[in-house]
Amino acid sequence: MKTSSQAFKQTLSRAFCLSAAVICLGASNSAWALFSDDEARKAILDLRKSLATTQLELQGEIDKLKTENAELRGKLENLEKQGEDISSSQKTYYQDLDTRLGNFEPRTITIEGLSGTVQPGEKKAYDDALKAFQAGNLKKADEGFSAFAAKYPKSPYLPLALYWSGNSKYANKDYAGAISQLQSLIKRYPNHPRIPAAMVTLGNSQLESGNKAAAKKTFSEIIAKYPDTDAAKDAQQLMAATK
Repeated sequence: MKTSSQAFKQTLSRAFCLSAAVICLGASNSAWALFSDDEARKAILDLRKSLATTQLELQGEIDKLKTENAELRGKLENLEKQGEDISSSQKTYYQDLDTRLGNFEPRTITIEGLSGTVQPGEKKAYDDALKAFQAGNLKKADEGFSAFAAKYPKSPYLPLALYWSGNSKYANKDYAGAISQLQSLIKRYPNHPRIPAAMVTLGNSQLESGNKAAAKKTFSEIIAKYPDTDAAKDAQQLMAATK
């Protein structure tokens, strides 16, 4: 069976022969007699048909290539996505592994400017107490922070434990306990970034316990030492209550 390409070549050759015969024989009546008008028209129609068939085949090939290209592009995008997922999964895995290892061996870290060694289970103890505070369970929070301070006296989390313990006592209306706790924090860590906020709670505790003079002194110290801070703004507003 002839292929479309072979048929096209045969028809083209036939048309070429027809044209050559007409040119060579000129306008001779005997030359025109060799090929009838029907044969010439048929050759032209066959040529057009072959061209149309070839164009359809070419278009089919082009469409097929486009489809294959789209499929390859899809596969490439899928591979890229898989690569991103694997990278993300590996990152999560190593972070989780790092966290797990941290639960079994001491680690040196820096918390709000204070560096120190964190023992296994130390961060969890702090986090548990903080969660209790955030949940409004003030008694449990205070007990948790107090236990933490006793067990980890050199922890870089200790200033935060003292700070939240003082706030827990204040929120639970244990003003004397809050004053003692916050004064201890301020004395031990005078340059800690939590000190301005701790002093505001200290002044409030002094004010609530009826010691307006002490509260006024604390608020004045905040305004003088930490101007242009939220703590200073709070102290300025609270000064009116000390009169």
